[in-house]
Amino acid sequence: MNELDVQRPERRRWMLGACAALGGMTLPGLAWAVLPDTVERVKPSIVAVGTFQRTRNPSFRFLGTGFAVGNGRLIATNAHVVSVDLATEQMETLAIALPGERGGTVSVRPARLLAREDERDLAVLGIEGDALPVLDLAADATVREGQDIAFTGFPIGNALGFSPVTHRGIIAAITPIGIPQARARELDPALIRRLGSDPFRIYQLDATAYPGNSGSPVFEPDTGRVIGVINMVFVKSTRENILSDPSGISYAIPVQYLRAMIGRL
Repeated sequence: MNELDVQRPERRRWMLGACAALGGMTLPGLAWAVLPDTVERVKPSIVAVGTFQRTRNPSFRFLGTGFAVGNGRLIATNAHVVSVDLATEQMETLAIALPGERGGTVSVRPARLLAREDERDLAVLGIEGDALPVLDLAADATVREGQDIAFTGFPIGNALGFSPVTHRGIIAAITPIGIPQARARELDPALIRRLGSDPFRIYQLDATAYPGNSGSPVFEPDTGRVIGVINMVFVKSTRENILSDPSGISYAIPVQYLRAMIGRL
């Protein structure tokens, strides 16, 4: 018997022992098992996106979530998050807020719009100062229906404050951007054009997102690699009831479009 043959039983015993210790956990279960470590790595890259006006109280106005990419001085978010009319005569500017340790003091840094694509609902901001820890962008081919996902951001940021919150779910479907409308008259020309000729597809998530989660990175629970950006929530009744009666259906823009935007900068 050679050395390899001697080691095999020990290796099998180790594997069986590991499976028993994990309670027969499957590979998806293993992904959730390492999620706390992944969240710890992801959180330093998450920022609040908004506007800053020194004479206003509060001076920072929260609009949505963003996350650091590229060289650490680029912030990815949604185009609709930064689609605001700035009161430039009152010195209002785009800004990001960095959460303090354990929910401590928030620091605000000026930001400027570098790129914006309304069709894909993506935007990239530039900041100055020290680079932030960045999130890796996953390869497009890695995303499959049914896979586990998580996302981190600031749901209801104005009310709950600037402590990053993580939710989890799965990729329920990879679907055309147009959401079926209840009545034919609600089909606008842009939606008809996308459904008919544009292969633009997005991720439908079986996960609950809230106002403020717009711009949150959707990532793999085991690796932390970003696969998409939260951009909208399906409202099943009225906007007023979105908090008390959420649909549990959210949507995310595939990361390939964000990667292309960064590549053009």
